[in-house]
Amino acid sequence: MSMALELIIDGYIRLRDRKALTELKLHREDLLAQLSAQSGGCFDLSRSIEQMQEEIGQIEAGLVRLDAQAAGFTDPNGLSACVS
Repeated sequence: MSMALELIIDGYIRLRDRKALTELKLHREDLLAQLSAQSGGCFDLSRSIEQMQEEIGQIEAGLVRLDAQAAGFTDPNGLSACVS
């Protein structure tokens, strides 16, 4: 994942902005669909498709972190809270 996307995801988590993270994921899914529809043509899009899939996975992991944070299982920096 690019450092830029990592920083964007982390920022949205700190802001607790689920809507922005969800929209980011939907955008990547749309790009993936467009790339997949174009595959098999003159250009090899396999690396771009793979990158979109990786980015979607990272965004989904960010959504899981955000859910865990909202449930009180982690702090805003993504560290696990102690549960006794």
